[in-house]
Amino acid sequence: VQLVESGGGLVQPGGSLRLSCAASGFTFSRYAMSWYRQAPGKGRELVATITSGGDSTNYADSVKGRFTISRDNAKSTVYLQMNSLKPEDTAVYYCNTVLVYKTYRGQGTQVTVSS
Repeated sequence: VQLVESGGGLVQPGGSLRLSCAASGFTFSRYAMSWYRQAPGKGRELVATITSGGDSTNYADSVKGRFTISRDNAKSTVYLQMNSLKPEDTAVYYCNTVLVYKTYRGQGTQVTVSS
């Protein structure tokens, strides 16, 4: 199982970024996917989750209305569109999945929101 995130970077407050997570080594279309984040000195936070078919999503209250999770099962990729970014969104963002009770996540991509 391999999860590879990309798309992070430095953005000004109010800006947008789109994160991608390319998955391999398992049947992507059968599993829910999630994005987590971890800010310096803080615990890991669940940001968003999408079902295997993409028909249902859930978001942390802190990102509702600003972030959108989506997936392309043909490309085995999950996305996180982040709009209206705030300094408090600064964190390392990880994609995550659970296969047969084991959790897998990628190496993460840094998102820094600063002027």
